[in-house]
Amino acid sequence: MRIAVDAMGGDYAPAEIVKGAAQGSGLCEVEVVLVGDEDKIRRYLPSGSASSDGISVRHAAEVIGMDEEIDAVRTKKNASVVVAASMVAEGEADAMVSVGNTAAAMAVATLRLGRIKGIDRPAIATVWPGKAGPTILLDAGAVADCTVQNLTQFGVMGSVYAEKVLSIANPRVALLSIGEEKCKGNELVRAAHEALAKAPLNFVGNIEGQHLLSSVADVVVTDGFTGNVALKSAEGLIEYVIQLAKDDLRSHPLNWLPLMLLTPLMRRIKRRLDYSEYGGAPLLGLNGVCIIGHGRSHARAVANAVRAAKEAVNGGVVKAIQDAVVS
Repeated sequence: MRIAVDAMGGDYAPAEIVKGAAQGSGLCEVEVVLVGDEDKIRRYLPSGSASSDGISVRHAAEVIGMDEEIDAVRTKKNASVVVAASMVAEGEADAMVSVGNTAAAMAVATLRLGRIKGIDRPAIATVWPGKAGPTILLDAGAVADCTVQNLTQFGVMGSVYAEKVLSIANPRVALLSIGEEKCKGNELVRAAHEALAKAPLNFVGNIEGQHLLSSVADVVVTDGFTGNVALKSAEGLIEYVIQLAKDDLRSHPLNWLPLMLLTPLMRRIKRRLDYSEYGGAPLLGLNGVCIIGHGRSHARAVANAVRAAKEAVNGGVVKAIQDAVVS
């Protein structure tokens, strides 16, 4: 299996991207093609790495910056993320990974790979650390203004991903709302509730924001605006609580002992809640596998994004969604 990684995207590119991709190649036993400025990439390659080690380089002279508009995907045809997407479209790679400009990655993946027939808009499916196991939230930012049909399709795609990649049998699909009753929510949510209830899904009804981490559902459906706000709010809260606990324990000189004893526990909690453990989110609904990572991704997150790409390919997610839409 060959995975194209945009080596120039992200806040810590190319050093952390190259390091993480190399780790992912070794751990997942896949070939990784690092796409970007060859000279810069080779500066950070692990000593002795070569194509025979599962790592190769595809030169791309241009870069789409984190703050550039999506029109750059049309004008910068030799940008690293554009070349990575083209490799998947032309069969030179089985999947692509980018932790760079999210809007650009979504745009170029949609343009190059195309949408699955019957899918109106692709969705970012983010994996959350649920109480009893992972929960998928979609959309996490691709489609801010959704239709009822969009939300219904998100439910279908999320259910397929939960089953094929996370090995969850008969995934429970829920709709994010401001109340559990089917009459709660705005006009869109109420209509989506009715549509999801009629869809061939294990629909369990509405859930509220406090249930996102409680594992009452395996797949949570919402529009991209709400999903992205919920995601960023949760990330900020998790970071704040962990830092608050550390600061409180360090505030008194006699707290060094409990701090020392609690450090392993804090590390385990942080690891469980850390987005880098999941690596990246698949952009579902395309004729190809595209994994989008956090712009702040370090090597560990990139390595896990490579793993997520491999799992999506092995799980046959694209074909499964195609079959689900047709049926």
